[in-house]
Amino acid sequence: MQSLHARVTAANTLLAPYAVPHEGLLGRMYKEPEDETRFPFQRDRDRIIHTQAFRRLKGKTQVFLAGTHDHVRTRLTHTLEVAQISRDIARALGLNEDLTECIALAHDLGHPPFGHAGEEALDQWMKVHGGSFEHNEQSHRIVTVLAEHSTLFPGLNLSREILEGLLKHRTPHDGFVAEVHEPPLRSTLEAQVVNLADEIAYTGHDCEDGLRAELFSLKDICKISFIERARTLAQPRGTALRGTIIHLLVTDLLMTTQERMRDQGVSTLDDVYACTVPLAGFCQDTQKATTEIREFLWKNMYLHPDVRSRSFEGQRVINKLCEQYMIKPDQRIHDLMTKHGSALPEAIKDYVSGMTDAYAQSSAA
Repeated sequence: MQSLHARVTAANTLLAPYAVPHEGLLGRMYKEPEDETRFPFQRDRDRIIHTQAFRRLKGKTQVFLAGTHDHVRTRLTHTLEVAQISRDIARALGLNEDLTECIALAHDLGHPPFGHAGEEALDQWMKVHGGSFEHNEQSHRIVTVLAEHSTLFPGLNLSREILEGLLKHRTPHDGFVAEVHEPPLRSTLEAQVVNLADEIAYTGHDCEDGLRAELFSLKDICKISFIERARTLAQPRGTALRGTIIHLLVTDLLMTTQERMRDQGVSTLDDVYACTVPLAGFCQDTQKATTEIREFLWKNMYLHPDVRSRSFEGQRVINKLCEQYMIKPDQRIHDLMTKHGSALPEAIKDYVSGMTDAYAQSSAA
């Protein structure tokens, strides 16, 4: 069998010069022997998938309460869609697919139950106790501290490129309001791609889930010119509106990103890191369209009375759990405090944010 080094060297020839190489450049916090068959980022991907935090995503809300319908997205199915879109974009741009997939698979590990409403409730509770909660930071905490892989080091000991990608992950949806946040600067193109793939995924699937739940009609959402264009393109092929929305966004992202790279003279990974403007992105018209779609979804879906009532109930559950654990901590909270040297509020935050919707509800009953 060809040596791992030889296979890595051969695989690197297929990458663009501005991609992160398969062996990575930043290493791990704790040195480990290399795997005999897997590249470093492939090894990292497998560690992420086999965590309890990843498995629990199947029971966490994306928009609709997990378990309310068999076909609505959960946090897990959303994560898998982001990973698929990320890999497709990375492949087209000659980027490192394995690194891109790792960031995508780990980006929502820290999301609490009940979606963004749950995140908002936990953040407000933590602020009362001198802290804060943000799911990207919690994702980073899970893979560096809380997840268990080896008794020789805390967390998963992932490659640093993944950790940087998690801390810099940010989409417009993360602000709780319909604002546009530019992708973070000084990050790999792989990390920037995941930011946009996340936005592409929820733009497509939230339109589909909202239509299926009859929160708005096809006629209503097609008043947005971009959606009408997607519907028109989907009709001759008989394909789903969701798929065409994603196709149009991905195509624009590829063209715009390549144009920005040419304009900025980016040809190496050092150029990517040195660039002072975001490289991955949409053109101005498409960015305007995504903002219009997001504002429509906020008004007609995320703030819909049926969705909000479940969100308020989720926030009530989280507040109840946090308060009752402050008075009488669960044994597992004591264990977190002992193992990680955490103060009580931080241990409660770690415990509650890791719960599925159903487990949180049963614990608060």
